[in-house]
Amino acid sequence: MKADGRTRIKAALAATAPQEGLLVKGWVRTVRRGKGVGFIALNDGSCLTSIQVVLDPLVPNFDEILKVKTGGCLSVSGALVESPAKGQKWEIQARQVRIIGDADEAYPLQKKRHTFEYLRTVAHLRPRSNTFGAVFRMRSALSHAIHRFFQECGFLYVHTPIITASDCEGAGEMFRVTMLDAARPPLTNGELDWTQDFFGEKTGLTVSGQLQGEAFAAAFSDIYTFGPTFRADNSNTSRHAAEFWMIEPEMAFADLADDCKLAEEFLKHICRYALEHCAEDIAFFNERIEPGLIDKLEGLARAKFQTMTYTEAVRILDACGEAFEFPVAWGNDLQSEHERYLTERVVGGPVFVIDYPASIKAFYMRLNDDGRTVAAMDLLVPRVGEIMGGSQREDRHDVLRQRMRQSRIDPKSLWWFLDIRRWGTCPHSGFGLGFERFLMYITGMQNIRDVIPFPRTPGNAHF
Repeated sequence: MKADGRTRIKAALAATAPQEGLLVKGWVRTVRRGKGVGFIALNDGSCLTSIQVVLDPLVPNFDEILKVKTGGCLSVSGALVESPAKGQKWEIQARQVRIIGDADEAYPLQKKRHTFEYLRTVAHLRPRSNTFGAVFRMRSALSHAIHRFFQECGFLYVHTPIITASDCEGAGEMFRVTMLDAARPPLTNGELDWTQDFFGEKTGLTVSGQLQGEAFAAAFSDIYTFGPTFRADNSNTSRHAAEFWMIEPEMAFADLADDCKLAEEFLKHICRYALEHCAEDIAFFNERIEPGLIDKLEGLARAKFQTMTYTEAVRILDACGEAFEFPVAWGNDLQSEHERYLTERVVGGPVFVIDYPASIKAFYMRLNDDGRTVAAMDLLVPRVGEIMGGSQREDRHDVLRQRMRQSRIDPKSLWWFLDIRRWGTCPHSGFGLGFERFLMYITGMQNIRDVIPFPRTPGNAHF
């Protein structure tokens, strides 16, 4: 019960006995009028199911209340009683109903079905729909599960900076943060003089908290970050957004095998949590969004994750005789079609592909003894392909400096990152999981814009 005496509809529907004096508040989904009786479906967002409110003509302002339109907000007090209707255990026999806020005929969610494309144009209202109510309850529940997993494993939660001078991926696709006058920017020798900017150097919105996370792992052993990250690449695919959230654990005294073990335990835990604690919403997704979703999640939760090297994967793909759109060759990155073939046709489940060519991976990944590959891993799962990536980090100072130069990164720009390797260096590993892409996997939603409350994509930052 809330401080105002209100009971959440989820709690009311879970009641074990009738109850007098129940107070619920929520938004109208439907209004029906029968012979001498009215029915209102009320939902407060606490669960997928709406509760039926039954009004008889003795309820004050009976006629006025039944004129309330879809989207209106009501306060209802009455008795929770067993429902004679099929498909619902309880209903509320209303004693008093108060209109908190009515809605007019222009309310955009009048229809029972809308396309996801349309609902993105009313992102401020789409959480009231069944699908997006389920999505954002799931997002909240899994955020809690993520923190719970790492906290129970003894990891320290670190808030890494959103504004940074470090480009973790080295791709340069960062949103710039500047106070310089765009009309009259300060120039030195024809170049922008960043020393006159607010921070005294070129800065941007972070693409990853990993580098700062490594510094904390060198003090606390096991840490994780879970926060917003940003990419300025001009992509309009269903899997890309300009603002998204990343889960990034970092472990000292851990090699690549330890990294894979943590990743497997983590994913299985989150799948089990969703199945156990979000059963109603998962059932909705299984019925309406992705048939077979429950079987998929249960399968991942009990699967034995396999491991193969990148070289083995290329050999298998090259010899399989499949007509892939993208050519298979050692030194090329694996595409989604290759990854799905490996998981669905070769392994029949999730697989870690490890030891990628150094030329296609980031500078901070540990160079293997062969001098050609790095201790990297990508976790591939059926139906999707890559869902997570990680690596053992390069802990050798001189090797890291060399890798920076090969990647055209000035070692002076990351002097503090190199310092970690000068004073008390140790093997350490970590991975990154895009929260929204994982939500797509666990809900069956097909577009990243539909698992973010207010998506930021090229040309879209309206809400």
